Amino acid sequence: MPLFDDARFPTAISRRATGGPERRTDVVTTASGREERNSRWAHSRRRYNIGFGIKSLTDLQQVIAFFEARRGRLYAFRYKDFTDYKSCAPNATVAATDQVIGTGTGTANTFQLVKHYGVPLRDYQRVIFAPVAGTVLVAVNGTPTVNFITDATTGLVTFNAGSIPAAGATITAGFEFDVPVRFDTDQITVNLAHFNAGDIPDIALVEVRP
Repeated sequence: MPLFDDARFPTAISRRATGGPERRTDVVTTASGREERNSRWAHSRRRYNIGFGIKSLTDLQQVIAFFEARRGRLYAFRYKDFTDYKSCAPNATVAATDQVIGTGTGTANTFQLVKHYGVPLRDYQRVIFAPVAGTVLVAVNGTPTVNFITDATTGLVTFNAGSIPAAGATITAGFEFDVPVRFDTDQITVNLAHFNAGDIPDIALVEVRP
């Protein structure tokens, strides 16, 4: 079964939502006052609260319809995180040289889309599973190419036969992407009296990973 439904949560609501990456770190303070820290997760996991994005009964109806179609927590879906949805800086234009996604071997024809964060000493490589169809650009040694296909539900870039990158070639890509998420509840409870008075419903989403 696919990791997520190829359906995107309403962007007008997600634009106003809150959330971001979460990590899990154990911190133990020793008798001497020193700390020992251990990361339990190799990858961050994003969480969002879409309640802040619901401003009208129309918005609420959209969320309920989307919730029912996904059967609550059962099926994941696409979510556009407006704070981080491109391979480049927020105010820049996507380019084929934005992110290094691999090095050619002369035989490998498939490469995973990734996004790098930080500097080389602490570089974090995030795997991109949900690129937006039609936005992926690819270059080999800095030269753009169109001889590839992209799987929009796995983030795998596959070069066409006859266009496999040579050994040592640097493969780069630029793209927009969504986050695969699911509802983190099987129940949506809204009091219309409070809703009309400006109360914000609490509806959480959480990132899913293979």
